[in-house]
Amino acid sequence: MLRPLVTLGVSLKMYFGHEEATAWFARVADAVHEHEAIASGAVRLIVIPTYLQVLPAVEAFAGTPVLVGAQDVAATDSGAFTGEVSAAELAEVGVSVVEIGHAERRRMFAETDGVVAGKTSAALRNGLTPLLCVGETDEVGTDEAMRQSVGQLAAALANAPDGPMIVAYEPVWAIGTASPAPLAHITAVCSGLRGALDMLSERQGSAVIYGGSAGPGLLTGLGDAVDGLFLGRFAHDVEALVQVIDEADAVVRERTGARA
Repeated sequence: MLRPLVTLGVSLKMYFGHEEATAWFARVADAVHEHEAIASGAVRLIVIPTYLQVLPAVEAFAGTPVLVGAQDVAATDSGAFTGEVSAAELAEVGVSVVEIGHAERRRMFAETDGVVAGKTSAALRNGLTPLLCVGETDEVGTDEAMRQSVGQLAAALANAPDGPMIVAYEPVWAIGTASPAPLAHITAVCSGLRGALDMLSERQGSAVIYGGSAGPGLLTGLGDAVDGLFLGRFAHDVEALVQVIDEADAVVRERTGARA
């Protein structure tokens, strides 16, 4: 399985109400329906709404290549787990990707590396692609950031079934700030993560993307160091999202030598 040339993820977190989210899905679906880069699969777009918004998202993006994700997943497949949603059910209703290990869940809900590993395994054994978030909490040197991030990746994959994944490098100290981490820092850590994945034959087709105040111009600046971006509130503006998709299209054309 070959990974797309660029992967773009958008998390809605809990910012939109149900009607607002449904309207946003419709606007995005209209905007990307005939976008060449999305249609060809060169740019992969993943939309990750709340659980209650998953079904209208699946309906809105039916007939488009846009993938729908979920913001969390249970580590078990069934049973007496009040409030949880299983990977099996998510797959059944049309979800393709599950976000796992976001810094907010690690901090607010005390999710340990063991919890993250259980959820990663649950996603893979049910045919879902984990979108695993890793990254250092405090601003540290590049070597230490790489050590921590690769360590989180290794912990999440302990005893995990085979399958490709998406790793989102999100230095926690850069999330929600006015600007992303320095380009040299991002490229070094993402290169380390990609190298770790490339050593695993069972992870062929995986991608490494960057999140943490990601916005316009960043993808172009990072060049071949990353496989895409994980976008937050910036992409809640549909026009801004399309701007990043256009930038991703330009990056694809440059990488493939295609003429604009």
